[in-house]
Amino acid sequence: MTFPLATPSWDEREYAAMRRVIDRGMFTMGDEVHIFEEQFAHYVGSSYAVMVNSGSSANLLMMASVMYRSQNRLSKRDEVIVPAVSWSTTYTPLQQLGYRVRFVDIDPETLNIDDALVEAAITERTRAILAVNLLGNPANLSRLKEIATRNNLMLLEDNCESLGARLDGKATGTWGLIGTFSTFFSHHISTMEGGVVVTDDEELYHIMLSLRAHGWTRQLPEKNKLVDKQSDPFYESFRFILPGFNFRPLERSRAIGQEQLEKLPGFIAQRRKNGAYFVDRFDNDRRFRIQREHGDSSWFGFSLVIVDPSMSRSSVITHLAEKDIECRPIVAGNILRNPVIRHFDYSVYDECKAANEIHDQGFFVGNSHEDIRPQIDYLSDVLSRI
Repeated sequence: MTFPLATPSWDEREYAAMRRVIDRGMFTMGDEVHIFEEQFAHYVGSSYAVMVNSGSSANLLMMASVMYRSQNRLSKRDEVIVPAVSWSTTYTPLQQLGYRVRFVDIDPETLNIDDALVEAAITERTRAILAVNLLGNPANLSRLKEIATRNNLMLLEDNCESLGARLDGKATGTWGLIGTFSTFFSHHISTMEGGVVVTDDEELYHIMLSLRAHGWTRQLPEKNKLVDKQSDPFYESFRFILPGFNFRPLERSRAIGQEQLEKLPGFIAQRRKNGAYFVDRFDNDRRFRIQREHGDSSWFGFSLVIVDPSMSRSSVITHLAEKDIECRPIVAGNILRNPVIRHFDYSVYDECKAANEIHDQGFFVGNSHEDIRPQIDYLSDVLSRI
């Protein structure tokens, strides 16, 4: 592809890190995963981080952990407010855990949940707001936090597409009670597959340590918020206290992650430079509406929504493919129009006009940790000829 969605961000450092893991012969999750977790928590400014095997697992772990809090826990059939546009695994953990989903439309400019609608969408069953920072762009998290506090709701964040983004100087993913991140190949750092959950709540941290690995006590510290650990290590080796998962990452992912974290500030700086250049090239093209930055975006990718009624999206994306420009729908589009929705217990507040427009007329192209100004120029030139 002349303009691909994503490019590899590894060099000899990552391959050397994998070789060190191979030489040690410890491949499943080991003690050194904790080193990466401490580094990640420090980078985003959170007290605790839990590494898992994917961003999707991170979301499921987040939504499961709040079921087992000692106070203010979520229960089955409790309602969670979500935006109508996001990735599928923003939503599927809610269905899998038995929550009721309450959909709210997005802001057509920022592509994030329309905070002006959120408070009106709250019902007597609402217990949480799950904010999504879409394509690197911070949602109006300060406003959402005010709404959550005033209505005694949890604020949770799916930040899987937005590592490195900031709002008012604070990292996205750390505004709510819990935040999730993805380290998949195409994301801001890559452990190939991987994810992280962060929180400042020590009890939730201990709950997630247990849930991540079968629901056992083995990874819990001696002094923890869940159980009194016995002095007999044989007894504690297979002691189960929660209905857990197996979300453990591999040691290889930990090793790669440490190398990638060191590079991350440079990656984000270049993505922001590319983002500024993209805005400069496309802000005045009245055939398209591009995403309006809110706060400091980490620019996962670049969205374009066709607003010229004489243009069809099918012809545009066919033309882009012919010119070796890779593009995709804006995440899952309006999730309400995906067949999976028939499996959900859900309701919708008002209409989702903006989400439908994204679904029918939107697409996005990639960004990179490398300078892609020539590719952005090429994209602009190709689109100018349509």
